[in-house]
Amino acid sequence: MTQDRPVLGIMLMLGFCVLAPLGDAVAKLLGQTTPIGLLLLVRFAVQAAALIPLIVLTHRPWRMRGRMLRLAAIRTGLHIIGIGAMFTALQYLPLADAVAIAFVMPFIMLLLGRYVLGEEVGPRRLGACVVGFIGTLLVIKPSFAEVGYPALLPLLVAVVFALFMLVTRQMAKETDPIALQAVSGVMASVVLVPLLALGSFAGLPELSFAAPQDAATAWLLLGIGLLGTGAHLLMTWSLRYAPSATLAPMQYLEIPVATLIGWMIFRDLPDGLAALGICITIAAGLYVILRERANARPAPSETPA
Repeated sequence: MTQDRPVLGIMLMLGFCVLAPLGDAVAKLLGQTTPIGLLLLVRFAVQAAALIPLIVLTHRPWRMRGRMLRLAAIRTGLHIIGIGAMFTALQYLPLADAVAIAFVMPFIMLLLGRYVLGEEVGPRRLGACVVGFIGTLLVIKPSFAEVGYPALLPLLVAVVFALFMLVTRQMAKETDPIALQAVSGVMASVVLVPLLALGSFAGLPELSFAAPQDAATAWLLLGIGLLGTGAHLLMTWSLRYAPSATLAPMQYLEIPVATLIGWMIFRDLPDGLAALGICITIAAGLYVILRERANARPAPSETPA
C-alpha cells in the first residue's frame, strides 16, 4: 500500500494534461485517412510492446488473479470505448471543443469519489471544481445542431473515463502501474485484432486493417501509441498518490493545453468567451494546488478543504 502524497499526484496529473492532448492532436491528424479501429489497435499494441520488455528487465510483478483480473478487464473495455469515442469525435470537432465538452468528466469523478469511494471532499475543493466546471461551459462554443450527434461523443467519453478513473483508483495501490498498463495493452490488442479481422471481412471501413500510406503516417501512428502510453502511465501514478477527488479539478488544465496545441497545429483559436473560460479553469486549478500544499503541512486539526 502506498501513502497518499497529494502534491506529487498533482504534478503527475499535470504531465498527463500535456501528453494526452498531444496524442489527441496526432489522432485528429490521422483520423481523416486512417481507420479508427487501426488507430486503436496501434495505440494499445505499442503500449504493450513498449512496456512488456520493461517488466521483464525489472522483474515487476504482473500476474493478476480474481478481483484484480476482473477489474483489469473492465478497465480495458472502458479504455477502448473511451478512446474510440474521442478519436471519432475529433474527426468532426476542433481539438479544444472536443476536450472542453468532455470536461464534465472531472465533475462526475468528484461525485463518484465522494459518494462511491467515500473520499473526503471539503467545501473549498468542491467549490474549486464547480468554478472549473463553469469555466469549461464557457469554453464550449457551437451549438450541437451544427455538427449533429458527434457533438455528443465527448459526453460519452466523459462518463466512460469517469468510470475508468474510478476502477483505476481501486487498482492503483495494489498493482504496479507499468504492469497494469502492459496488461491493459495486451488485453486490448487481443480484443481488437479479431475485431478488425471481422471488420475487414465484413467490409467495414472504420474497423479494418490498412497499411500506412507513407513513412510520416507510420511515425505518427507510433507517436499515438507512445504518447498515449506515457500519458496514462502518469495518470495511473497520480491516482496511486492522490484521491480522485483531489485530482479532478486539476484535469481542467488539459483544456488550455489543448487550445494551445489546436492553435499551433490546426490554427483554431477560442473566442473571447472561451478565453474567459480558460482563464477561470487555470485559476481553479492553481487554487487546488495551493490548497493541497497547505493541507500537506502537518496541522493539529484541520477540516479537509
